[in-house]
Amino acid sequence: MAHGRVLEIGIGSGLNFDHYNFDKVEEIIGVDPAVSSVAMARSRSSQYNSKISFIESSAESIDLPSSTFDCVVIGYSLCTIPDPLKALAEARRLMKPEGSLFFMEHGLAPEKNIQKWQHRLTPGWKKIGGGCNLNRDIEALIKAGGFQFKSLKKKYIKGPKIAAFQYYGEAIKS
Repeated sequence: MAHGRVLEIGIGSGLNFDHYNFDKVEEIIGVDPAVSSVAMARSRSSQYNSKISFIESSAESIDLPSSTFDCVVIGYSLCTIPDPLKALAEARRLMKPEGSLFFMEHGLAPEKNIQKWQHRLTPGWKKIGGGCNLNRDIEALIKAGGFQFKSLKKKYIKGPKIAAFQYYGEAIKS
């Protein structure tokens, strides 16, 4: 569970605020390059008696001091970030040594037939889906980003299989 100082990468419109336990969260800094999404998150944050602030920035370069966050949260953002390994390196840099990365992402499905369609559809999907890549192997990306899994769950949720395979869990620095 997220606690202490939290960095949320890809904060979007702030839909995750309802899932935080503000008795355990001291501060949230949300990062997102979409000005309109950050404006919605700012508006939504006013209902919480907590310290929430925002940085309109790319996840690949966040102007904050190293080793300052207890937790980093990334939800449905690794699919759209142009350089996800660079973003994960930033997350790793910003986390305290004992920090946790909490993630929930969609990505590469386990079945070869579904993967074939994910690879085939991704170029067009990116154009209409805000840069979303259907075919990123989230498990491999997180490992390559210098993390090891404390917990990892993978499953399909409702929806078209090409976009419904989920990865979620917690990772720590390896």
